[in-house]
Amino acid sequence: MLPDLSGSHILIVLIAALVFIGPKDLPKFLHKIGKFVGKMRGMANEFRASFDEMARQSELDELRKEVEAMRKASQNVIPQELSVDAAMKSDAEAAYLANWEASHATSTDSVQPEPSILPPSEPAPAPAKPKRAPRKAPKAEAEAAPAKPAPKPRAKKPKPEGEA
Repeated sequence: MLPDLSGSHILIVLIAALVFIGPKDLPKFLHKIGKFVGKMRGMANEFRASFDEMARQSELDELRKEVEAMRKASQNVIPQELSVDAAMKSDAEAAYLANWEASHATSTDSVQPEPSILPPSEPAPAPAKPKRAPRKAPKAEAEAAPAKPAPKPRAKKPKPEGEA
């Protein structure tokens, strides 16, 4: 930070400061120099912190871009799979409807149609939830807590004759 100053150079600077500034004002001058150096260090630390923050922010931006690219890639895969599933479902529904129409077109009252292998397009109803057992009625207060005995009366102490 400082140029190469030996002990003799520093001694010469101190003697010159003592002569030019004077022994009376030298402590005030050194105090001001100390404050100035402190402010410079604070500014350097702020600059370093802001530079580190900018570096972290750029790293975060890169990570965000990577995450967005991964999301877009996963979104491109899902619609393709869904379109394949939808095509398979529509083919299955068409085959089911064709089978149903064929079986009903040739059926008579006495002939039962063959069961279809494909499931119906309507979902099965959800199973009913089991009913809860009814809650028991709360016990009466007399049954819930036993009665407390009445407090015993305290005997009063006699006061000495001198007090009123």
